[in-house]
Amino acid sequence: MTRTTAREIAVHLAYELGFSGLSAQQLLDNQLTEENFAALAQDEPLYEEFPDEAQLAYIRRVVTGVGEHGYELDSYIAQYAIGWKFERIPRVAAAIMRVAMFEVLYMPDVPNRAAINEAVNLVKRYEDEKVVAFLNGVLGTFARSEAAEPQRP
Repeated sequence: MTRTTAREIAVHLAYELGFSGLSAQQLLDNQLTEENFAALAQDEPLYEEFPDEAQLAYIRRVVTGVGEHGYELDSYIAQYAIGWKFERIPRVAAAIMRVAMFEVLYMPDVPNRAAINEAVNLVKRYEDEKVVAFLNGVLGTFARSEAAEPQRP
């Protein structure tokens, strides 16, 4: 399993977190089982391979962080979504933005450019070009304004 696949699974779980009524920990404990992956793999190839320890740690870190920082991340989305009311943003796109913003803010091992590129590629699978352009603009402006990476020599 690649980091890209683990990120998409994290987005699925971050999306579900908004509807489940469970804590992030409860949701992760329920969903991150080999039995659950086997059942989901019947309809979604994304779940054909169970994550290894490093991928499980990444997924848990992201989903837990999105749960803990949800209000902050949504505030950033609202702040940078110029011309869009939060309610108008597709929920899948919002989940993708939350994950990317969490990576930018709290995961220094993930380069900002990688977080944004992965988010853009992911949203292309679920939304139309208008939403793709919107998400790219929001995340680019957010990263430049809120979390500039240190200059490399």
